[in-house]
Amino acid sequence: MSRGGGKGPSLKDKLDGNELDLSLCDLNEVPVRELAALPKATILDLSCNNLISLPSDFCSLMHLVKLDLSKNRLQQLPLDFGRLVNLQHLDLLNNRLVTLPVSFAQLKNLKWLDLKDNPLDPVLAKVAGDCLDEKQCKQAAVKVLQHMKAIQSEQDRQRQRKLQAEREMEKKREAEQRAKEAQERELRKREKAEEKERRRREYDAQKAAKQEMEKKTKKEAVQARKPASSSRPPQPPRHKHSWSRSVLRVLLFVLLCVLCTLATCKLTELQRQPLCVSVNTLYEDVLAALQNHKTLQNMLQQNSQQ
Repeated sequence: MSRGGGKGPSLKDKLDGNELDLSLCDLNEVPVRELAALPKATILDLSCNNLISLPSDFCSLMHLVKLDLSKNRLQQLPLDFGRLVNLQHLDLLNNRLVTLPVSFAQLKNLKWLDLKDNPLDPVLAKVAGDCLDEKQCKQAAVKVLQHMKAIQSEQDRQRQRKLQAEREMEKKREAEQRAKEAQERELRKREKAEEKERRRREYDAQKAAKQEMEKKTKKEAVQARKPASSSRPPQPPRHKHSWSRSVLRVLLFVLLCVLCTLATCKLTELQRQPLCVSVNTLYEDVLAALQNHKTLQNMLQQNSQQ
């Protein structure tokens, strides 16, 4: 037990039945370990000390039934103060408390409560009342428990709403994530299809180019196998034209010779030669035949006109 930071007598020396009186001991802290070793001490008086706060392990003293913390300097109670479920009588007179922990609502066996002379929150102070007599202190315990239970319920509802909102937000995020993933999958699928179509077009183009190249190569090979003359444009046969020219020359030459002979036989002194006589006779016969032929044509023409 600490008295201004030092050590004092054993707690067992102060134990009287089930009551342990540690009031007026100038305590700065609660000797929780020593108190836990005395489970028979169900009534604990810590009034008129210098306690500013209670340690968190103070709430392990669940055997306490009556607790007097009046006339200290407590500014707040531990958050899990509600673990003292067997507590029936609680005196917090003349401290510096403003609010009570929500777990206070769990003190279901609390029958007596005094919160006078604390700078309480106005709502809490109104609920607690004055506690000027036994009846008012009992009513204060009931009303404060109801008030704290209402606060606890409201906090539970807020917590549930918050959890619900968080769950809905999480569902929304999951839905957005799923939609995003589905959109990304669709985009990848579309890109894959476009890439496949592009490769297919490239393949078709390459295949067509290859086929065209093969056709060109085959055509060039076929043309290369043909004779050289077949690649040239067809030329008219020279021997035919040469033969025609030769015949024409011969005929012209013969005609020239005939005309020369005829002229010679008609105009020169050789006209009395036997050869020229024959030529002149032949010439005159031809002329006569021609005249007869012309006369015959005229007669036939007149007959046809008649």
